[in-house]
Amino acid sequence: MKVNVIGLGYIGLPTALMFASSGVEVVGTDYDEKLVGTLASGVLTFEEEGMKELFEMSRKNGIKFTTEYQKADVYIVAVPTPYIKESKKIDPCFVVSAVESVLKVLPKGAVLVVESTVSPGTMDKFVRPAVEKAGFNPGKDVHLVHAPERILPGSMIRELRKNSRTIGADDRDIGEKIKKLYQSFCEAEIVLTDIRTAEMTKVVENTYRDINIAFANELAKICRRDDLDVYEIINIANRHPRVNILQPGPGVGGHCISVDPWFLVGDYPDLVNIILAARNINDGMPNFVLKRIHEIMEENGIKDISRIGLYGITYKEDVNDVRESPTLQMLESMGDHLAFGIKCFDPMIDEKIVENQYLDFDEFVDDVDMVVVMVGHSHIKANAGKIKGKVIFDTRNVIEGEKIYRL
Repeated sequence: MKVNVIGLGYIGLPTALMFASSGVEVVGTDYDEKLVGTLASGVLTFEEEGMKELFEMSRKNGIKFTTEYQKADVYIVAVPTPYIKESKKIDPCFVVSAVESVLKVLPKGAVLVVESTVSPGTMDKFVRPAVEKAGFNPGKDVHLVHAPERILPGSMIRELRKNSRTIGADDRDIGEKIKKLYQSFCEAEIVLTDIRTAEMTKVVENTYRDINIAFANELAKICRRDDLDVYEIINIANRHPRVNILQPGPGVGGHCISVDPWFLVGDYPDLVNIILAARNINDGMPNFVLKRIHEIMEENGIKDISRIGLYGITYKEDVNDVRESPTLQMLESMGDHLAFGIKCFDPMIDEKIVENQYLDFDEFVDDVDMVVVMVGHSHIKANAGKIKGKVIFDTRNVIEGEKIYRL
């Protein structure tokens, strides 16, 4: 069985490598010529634990990378699915474009699997019509499947192996065929269902997590008003056997939790109350952090914003993924303040992506009076001693000490 993986980003590349290292014939396709050239030359495009070994095994097994779509038995589409900010609805342009390109080379009887997270009904509203427009009969000429990814940057390889999967298919026999394909590397349970259920299930998973985070963030604001320790309160409350409150933070980033709930807001605007409130709470956290920064500056007599340093640009600890990063959200909301020189540093980013970004940690620390910990990288935990003596605002609660400001 030959597999053509479409999209070689954070989801497509690890998936392609998992299949190839397990002995499946794989061709990875991406429109980005530079990315494809880098992979073809034997160089990974991003780092992930266990990825290098997987990449070498895949190359030994004959994986190929190209900008051309291939004739294959199975196509796996793993491209981004952003949302339209005005309407909050999914923007299916990347998925539809990929599907249309696949259909130009797809042999009859092939299976088209969409791994991209989509809003409920996307396969029926956009993918199926594209297939029909190209002259194919869905279910006969082309078999449609939705198998949403369930992985977390920083633990991709382990989660690809250990996380349960959901496969939604029109035809159960086709679903079983794709289930067997994924079992080449997935050791966990693989559940078969219909396409619409699979679509809704993935969005619901991330929406649930977003709501839980929003509760923690709102609790942090409540405790801040009455000068209570939100971390102690959460720690005590979580001793109850049926309570599991997450930790508050400076916002929600990444391409899943910060995006997927908007699909439900866009499709069910008259029904989403808790979901919309949670999104607004989490999206408002960067501005809450910015307000706290100004309060702490005043308390400590810091008048020059250029003496403020933001530690952490990625959206979560120990990864180099900056998609929907709370730090970038905050910098965007500051607008003209950037011209006054607020400084940034992230040990996971080895090139400058924002103004006033430092690539050397010691230089960064020397040039600021206040360090705002936006991301709890292992690096800052190991180097906490270097920022002692500075005013510290720890939004992630990872630095120990009494004279530290927290959410």
